[in-house]
Amino acid sequence: MVVILALLAAFRTTIALAAPGPATVLSDGWRQYKERFVTSDGRVVDNANGGISHSEGQGYAMLIAERLDDRPAFEAIWQWTEGNLLVRGDGLAAWRWSPQIPHVTDHNNATDGDLLIAWALTEAGDKWHVPEYRKFARQIVEALAAKVVVSSRFGPILLPAVMGFAGKDRPDGPVINLSYWIFPAFKRLRTLSDVIDWDAVGATGKTLIGLSRFGPKQLPTNWISLGAAQPEPAHGFPPVFGYDAVRIPFYLAWGEPADRDLLESFVPLDLSVVDVKTANPTEKLSDPDYEAMAALVQCVGSQAPVQWRALHGKFYYPAALYLLALVAADEVGEACPR
Repeated sequence: MVVILALLAAFRTTIALAAPGPATVLSDGWRQYKERFVTSDGRVVDNANGGISHSEGQGYAMLIAERLDDRPAFEAIWQWTEGNLLVRGDGLAAWRWSPQIPHVTDHNNATDGDLLIAWALTEAGDKWHVPEYRKFARQIVEALAAKVVVSSRFGPILLPAVMGFAGKDRPDGPVINLSYWIFPAFKRLRTLSDVIDWDAVGATGKTLIGLSRFGPKQLPTNWISLGAAQPEPAHGFPPVFGYDAVRIPFYLAWGEPADRDLLESFVPLDLSVVDVKTANPTEKLSDPDYEAMAALVQCVGSQAPVQWRALHGKFYYPAALYLLALVAADEVGEACPR
């Protein structure tokens, strides 16, 4: 028995010593992500949606490449983005590109995609001393200021896109998506231009996160109407906390300490699509890569240490969030002990 216990202890020690640290897990995950989802010319492929590409996906990949100092990947992804999505003529990116011709059939933008691209360009411009990157980022921010930052009774808000969500576009408008408040981006984007008051936009977002609590579980929905005196689930959209809204606590956790005062109500993060009216889960976010995002929210919200596992990498979207969660864990420092 003593021999068996000694062998078990040695085995556990070997496993513990062999377990890769978060930096290794991140670098290995990024290598696999590029192999599976990024083409040689820099297009990020959404393999769960017919192989299309999104401005959001391009921005996510640019940000990860910059954080890992992978300049060749960053430049390829940015060049593809500039050549294929920045076709509107106003500094914003078309939100969707399809492998079928014509590739871009909807020239509307997606505000979160534009924010991610501008954020990544800002960081890359500073890291690699490329003024042109900051120039492009500034153009994006100035276009956002002109076209999607609007006033509301709650303060300045971000419309999800130039078309389709304003008060003039919908009877319950304006309609917003609170997962488009990418809090960790706002600090860096302040350095580009004062054309947007990012402090005010962030404060409005936090106010709306506090007010947009619906149903028995008090969760925000993916799409929220601000047409009435108080926020309510937007008409014509499923009233669910789901694949979009699950990023709200993630961005709060990744933001500055002052952004995290609303985080406690999301801990532990429910990785389900939840009908807010009934509180019933309608679908599980079953891909194990989503668990990294929930782990970040848990460790920042409750100071619980995290053990990071390897990338699963079956689908583009959860794999991107997995890598971003590891990036965020490094950046929040002592808020997320390991």
